[in-house]
Amino acid sequence: MLIQDGLLDFHVVLYRAGRTSSYPADPPEEGIRFHFLGGAGEVGNVGCVIEDNTGTRLLVDYGLAPTKPPRYPSEAPPISHAVITHGHIDHIGMAPWLASSHGTLLHGSELTAAVSRIMWADTYKVSDIEGYPLGWDKRDMETALDSWVTHNLEDWFEIGQWRCRLLRAGHIPGAAMLEIETPTKRILWSGDIDTRDSPNVLGARPVDCDILCLESTYGGRSHNPRDEEEQRLVSRVMEVVSRGGTALIPAFASGRGQDVLRILHREEPSLNVHYDGMGTRVTKEWLGCRTLLRDGDRMEAAFRWSKRVSGKSDRRKALGADVIVTTSGMLDGGPAIWYLNRLRHDSRSAILLTGYQAEGSGGRKLLEEGKIPIFGNLTRIPLEIDKFDLSNHADHQALSAFARGCTPEDLILFHGDSDSCAALDTELAEEMRVHMPSNNETMHI
Repeated sequence: MLIQDGLLDFHVVLYRAGRTSSYPADPPEEGIRFHFLGGAGEVGNVGCVIEDNTGTRLLVDYGLAPTKPPRYPSEAPPISHAVITHGHIDHIGMAPWLASSHGTLLHGSELTAAVSRIMWADTYKVSDIEGYPLGWDKRDMETALDSWVTHNLEDWFEIGQWRCRLLRAGHIPGAAMLEIETPTKRILWSGDIDTRDSPNVLGARPVDCDILCLESTYGGRSHNPRDEEEQRLVSRVMEVVSRGGTALIPAFASGRGQDVLRILHREEPSLNVHYDGMGTRVTKEWLGCRTLLRDGDRMEAAFRWSKRVSGKSDRRKALGADVIVTTSGMLDGGPAIWYLNRLRHDSRSAILLTGYQAEGSGGRKLLEEGKIPIFGNLTRIPLEIDKFDLSNHADHQALSAFARGCTPEDLILFHGDSDSCAALDTELAEEMRVHMPSNNETMHI
């Protein structure tokens, strides 16, 4: 259902629980059924139902893609258990609807549960500001917060006739792969993974399995060496600071902002760095789950070293800082826009982008046109703009090596566009059966 609102078509999420789901009504007679509600042939928006003939069924993730307007997954069928791999909104964004409508228990790591309130509250706020429908309200969010069942990494737990455990995914602290032992097959769901060590989490490692469900975000593409990109960022910051400017670093609230703080604190502790936005609250939750961090003491030292912005007065003071690290990482809102509007007249300053800039985002428009919407007006930004590859996703080579290390018979590619999945298919098709599913279509293995 679409409604016209100005120049935008908003996809209205009007799920009628159990009545409009694309999921088949009858259980599979044999094998394992995979049914993607979202995340097949696209980045983000993830949700996949897995079921076998024992009657055991679970949903992995239930997110929304934070585009403008957002993309939502299809309606989930009645489901008792969902495993949430991590706390980014494209994996967790629709879980409140799930918990409220179906009484679903949400399984995840302690840190994923801890940051969920922050992520859901922000999503609700943004939906209200932007005027798009969300499909759940604050009461549903409270229901979801009471629905968490947390697990330590590597500890086995049972869902129906299956044994499951969460394993380190390397994407952000608390992010998990899901290993499932069914009576007939061993399944590994990668979630979002990075096999490299980053400042705040160690990388994922392969696991022997029969069926591997592998994210494919960077299939067909390569990252620059991580250490080189970190040094390039630090050098660029110092160049801006040396001429009297401020380096504005828009950064994602959970993962990228904390990595940037660790890098700057490690390499240039004399810098005057101010930290603003939702990431400050997320970091406090990180520090409450230290066992999931690569080095909790160093993360805490970097956090305390930065000057946390907590009000309008702090924000004005931050305009005189060497570096401002703040949300939103794609320049779609948040304090970053406030700072950008005030720094744009200072030619000594610069904007240093550290993450993926989605199509339609403010950051993508800035890169392509040198302009960005500020308080409703498309505004030219006459500042130097640089982009740094600090991705926390595995690239093509790493994904291929990971898949080979897992030795699966079957490989299911998701969380990637058609080109990314096709590149991995070309690389791996002679070594394993490769499947590229579509949303709302059932696949049996």
